[in-house]
Amino acid sequence: MDVHQLIIIGSGPAGYTAAIYAARAHLAPVLFEGVEPGGQLMTTTEVENFPGFPKGIQGPELMRLFKDQAVRFGTDVKAEEVLGVDVSRRPFVVRTEKGEYQAKAVVIASGASANYLGLPSEEKYKGRGVSACATCDGFFFRGKKVAVVGGGDSAMEEATFLTRFATSVTVLVRSDKLRASPIMEDRAKTNPKINFLFNTGVKEVMGNEKQVTGLRLISTKTNEESDLAVDGMFLAIGHSPNTKIFEGKLEMEKGYLTVKPGSTWTNVEGVFAAGDVADWKYRQAVTAAGTGCAAALDAQRWLEAMEHKK
Repeated sequence: MDVHQLIIIGSGPAGYTAAIYAARAHLAPVLFEGVEPGGQLMTTTEVENFPGFPKGIQGPELMRLFKDQAVRFGTDVKAEEVLGVDVSRRPFVVRTEKGEYQAKAVVIASGASANYLGLPSEEKYKGRGVSACATCDGFFFRGKKVAVVGGGDSAMEEATFLTRFATSVTVLVRSDKLRASPIMEDRAKTNPKINFLFNTGVKEVMGNEKQVTGLRLISTKTNEESDLAVDGMFLAIGHSPNTKIFEGKLEMEKGYLTVKPGSTWTNVEGVFAAGDVADWKYRQAVTAAGTGCAAALDAQRWLEAMEHKK
C-alpha cells in the first residue's frame, strides 16, 4: 500500500487551501471531498465578504475556483467519504467506503453541518418539505409559502433568497429580536414577501403522505399553540462540527477539535485541524482558508523535521 505524504479530509475553503499550499510544496496531497463536497459555501448564494471579489461571487462558483486551483497544482481529489481514521499507529490509516489509505500526516478540514430541531416529524419530512439548504431546494417552492427557522445572518440570507421563488416567507424566531447583522436585518425587513413571528418555536411539522402542509407553532412566552399553513420549512439555526469519527481519538471541546494555541496542531503529532472543525469563534470562509494555509505549512514543517530525524 502506498504511503502518502499528506491526506486532507474535507473540501471546503480550509481543505482546498491546505491542498493548494501542500501541492505547491510537492507533498502530492490526497483530498477526500466527503458527503458535502465544497462544504457550507455550496449552500450559500452570494458571498460578498471574501477578499478579491468586489462584486461578490456565488458560493458554489467560489468553491469550484478553489478546487480548480488545488487540482492545477497536483492535488488528487477523491469523491469519497472518510468513515474512520486510525491515528494510534504510523503511518496513519484513513478508511473510506472504497478502501484504506495510509499517510504520514493528516489535515482534518471536515467542517460543520447544519443543525436540525430534532423533531420526529421533522425527520419524517426531510426532503419532502423540510430542508436546511435554500439554494439546493428553493426552486421546488415556486409559488408556495415557506417558513425559515432562525434569527441570524444565515436565516436572513435564506429568507431573502427564498423570496425569488415563494409567494411568502415567514421567519420564526425563538427570542424577541434578531441576532443578524444590521445590513442583513434591514435587507430582510424591507422585503415585502418576508414577515416575522418572534417568541415562536416549532412543536411539530404537519403534512400528508407526500409533503409538508403546515407547522404547529408554540409561543416561547405563553406556551400557546397555533398552526401556520406552509408548504416547506427551512432550518437556519447554525451548524455542528463534523468530528464524530474522531471521538475518543483526538482531544475536543464541545465537539470542536482542540488545537495548540497559535497553531493547527492537534494533540496527536502529525495530525492537524483547520477551518470550522476547530473554529467555534469566527467560522468564516476567509478564516477557514487562513487556517487551511497554516495547517499545510505546519504539516510541511513537521514532515521535514521527521525526515531530518531519520
